Amino acid sequence: MCRCRIPSKGAWLPRSTHCSDLSAAAYPGARARGQSGLGRAAENGTDGTAVTTPHPADAGSGEVVAVPHPEPPVVPISPWGDARPHLGDRLFRRLSQGAGVLIVALIAAIGAFLLASALPALARNRVNFFTYGGNWFTADTSAMRFGISDLLQVTVLVAMFALVVAMPVALGVAIFLTQYAPRRLSAPLAYLVDLLAAVPSIIFGVWGLYVLAPQLRPVATWLNVHLGDYHLFATGNASVSGGGTIFTGGIVLAVMILPIITAVTREVFVQTPHEQVEAALALGATRWEVVKTTVLPFGRSGFVSGAILGLGRALGETMALLIILRGTQEAFGWSLFDGGSTFATKIAAAAPEFDNPYKAGAYIAAGLVLFLLTFVVNALARTVVAGTRAGRKRG
Repeated sequence: MCRCRIPSKGAWLPRSTHCSDLSAAAYPGARARGQSGLGRAAENGTDGTAVTTPHPADAGSGEVVAVPHPEPPVVPISPWGDARPHLGDRLFRRLSQGAGVLIVALIAAIGAFLLASALPALARNRVNFFTYGGNWFTADTSAMRFGISDLLQVTVLVAMFALVVAMPVALGVAIFLTQYAPRRLSAPLAYLVDLLAAVPSIIFGVWGLYVLAPQLRPVATWLNVHLGDYHLFATGNASVSGGGTIFTGGIVLAVMILPIITAVTREVFVQTPHEQVEAALALGATRWEVVKTTVLPFGRSGFVSGAILGLGRALGETMALLIILRGTQEAFGWSLFDGGSTFATKIAAAAPEFDNPYKAGAYIAAGLVLFLLTFVVNALARTVVAGTRAGRKRG
């Protein structure tokens, strides 16, 4: 409460008296004039313009009257504001745009080169390029015979077999490094796994042929004897004990793509929200239950992405498979104990024939198919990852 003095009398009021009571008593016309002023302001608006809201004292003042409010015009906003961007900003933006355009241009140029080089040879091919699987005859450039049927089948089988072998191993390694291994041990082990990616392909090929193949010979023989009724383990067009089969090449290829899948999966598992892991542990979940219910659902898209990246590496691998796989004159039979050639090994082995544009064009046509195959694989990977992320958001 405040103390107020009565005008013209100079006396002080008690502390319980409010100043508003004083103003009402001393100036009885002030409140009426204030109310009339507010009424006029409501009628005329604050700036003197008429409004449609009725005066509270008028009849029908309880009605709600809609007043149109026009939308303000949309003013385009420059990302740089009102000021002109600096020279460095403009230069960096141009360089970034140029880098993106350059990537697209390079891919288009490679595709155009492959197509232009392959068309003359395809015009002189006397067999169906997509269904012919026999030996290639390119000595007579006027009547060549070449096709990709066996090349495509061998490439797909060895790559898929390597992927099937590598995926569970990579998943287990990633889970161990991120969830079970002590911190002082996980970093050195992760470094050793990543170091596998730095080993040259020719080293893997020599190691696979002279070290791994003899160790796998008993396993291959057992599979062929006991599971030979299944088409995948039946006797193929190459010697089971010789080691130059898709079985040996696929396992070596699995070791080569293992660090790629492991690295991508590990990086995604590490990003699992720590709050979710702690909440699951607080509810009494075991470490495996945390992995199963939290880590794996969160990192599924990363695991699939790593697997597809590994598949792309397996499809294009050349030197290791060139050393391991044994060429054969017999047709491919979809057995792990078959030999043969992939797209990459066929092209690499025929490099001395590239002095003639038509001979080279036959192998470049196979390279064009491999080029398109990698595009399909990458598109499939993006589709799978996008679908996984969309499902996780809906869930």
